[in-house]
Amino acid sequence: MSYQKELNTSQRILMGPGPSDVHPRVLKAMATPLIGHLDPEFVTVMDDIKAMAQLAFQTQNHLTFVVSAPGSAGMETCLVNLLEPGDEALICIHGVFGGRMADIAERCGAKVSRVEAPWGEPIDPEQVKRALENSRPKLVAIVHAETSTGVLQPLEEIGRMAKDAGALFVVDAVTSYCGAEVKVDEWGIDAIYSGTQKCLSAPPGLSPVSFSERAVEALEQRRTKVQSWFLDLSLVKSYWAGAKRAYHHTAPVSSMFALREAYRLVLEEGLENRFARHRRNHELLKTELEAMGFEFLVKPGYRLPMLNAVVIPPGVDDAATRKQLLDGYNIEIGGGLGKFAGKIWRIGLMGQSSTANHVHMLSSALREMLKA
Repeated sequence: MSYQKELNTSQRILMGPGPSDVHPRVLKAMATPLIGHLDPEFVTVMDDIKAMAQLAFQTQNHLTFVVSAPGSAGMETCLVNLLEPGDEALICIHGVFGGRMADIAERCGAKVSRVEAPWGEPIDPEQVKRALENSRPKLVAIVHAETSTGVLQPLEEIGRMAKDAGALFVVDAVTSYCGAEVKVDEWGIDAIYSGTQKCLSAPPGLSPVSFSERAVEALEQRRTKVQSWFLDLSLVKSYWAGAKRAYHHTAPVSSMFALREAYRLVLEEGLENRFARHRRNHELLKTELEAMGFEFLVKPGYRLPMLNAVVIPPGVDDAATRKQLLDGYNIEIGGGLGKFAGKIWRIGLMGQSSTANHVHMLSSALREMLKA
C-alpha cells in the first residue's frame, strides 16, 4: 500500500492559481524544531509576523494578525465578526469569490444586496453609487483580485463611497497581497484578508487579516455573539494582541515559522520592487502567449499581473493539455472555475513563481505541444 512508502512527491513548477513555489529559506524555516505556542520565543515570532504584516498591508491597524486557517477562513473572520442577523450588506460580485462572500453574509443572517458585473470585467463604481442611494448597509464588500477571472478591481473610488455612506469597507486581497499595491490605511479599508500561498509564497493554511478602529468599534458594539467560536475576534485578539497572551488555540507553529521567513523575503526585496517584478513578468508572458495566438480574457488596465486568465484556443483540449504539461513538463497551470470551466486557463506568476524563467519554461512547453 502507498502509505508504507516514504513520501516523495514530484518537483512541480507551480504556475496555477496557488500555491506558488516556495523559497528554500522558507522550507528551511518550516523545519525549525517545534516550540510551544505560548512559549515566550514563539510570542516573539508572532510579534515579528504582526509587524511585517502591518508593513505589507501598509497599515498601522493594531488588530492585524494571522488566522490559523486558509484565506476562506479569513473571509469568514471578517464577515462573521462584522455582521449580525438583520444587518444590511452590499456585496460586489464579479466572479466566484464575490459570490462566496454573499453566501457567507447570508449565513450570518444579513440582508444582502448585490452589485454584479459580467465575469471578466470589474465592478462599475456607478453601480455601487446607485445601490448606496437606495440603502444604508453596514458594510460594502468587494474582491480586489478576482482569482476566478483574473480581474484587478480598482478600489479607491468605491472605498470613498462606502465611507461617505457610513459603511465599513471589506476587501478580499487573497491573490493581490504582496504582488500588487494594497494600501489599507490610504484607501480606507476597514477589514481585509489574504492568504499565504499566493504572492507571499508560504505554505497554504494561514490568512493574514487587518481591522481598522472603526471595525473594532463595530465588533465591540455587537448585540449578539459571533456565530463562530473559533473565529470570534473578541477571543482571538487576546492571543495575538493582548498585554498578556491568553490561550485560544494551538497555533500551527511550523507554518508560522515559514510565514515569518516569507515575510522577511518580501521586505528584503521591497514592496515596490516586488510589484514591479510581477508587472514585468506579466508583460513578458503576454508577449510570449500572444505570439502563439493566445488571447487574454480581461481588458488591459484591469488584468491581474500575478493571475493571468487566458482564453483556450479552439481545438485545444483543456484537461488533456494541462495533464500533458503536468506529466511531461512538471508544470501546473489552473483551469477555469464556474462559467469559465473549460474555457480559460489561469496562469499564476505569484511570488517565487514570478520569474522570467517560469515564463520561458511554460511558453517553450506550449510551443512544443502546439506544434505536435
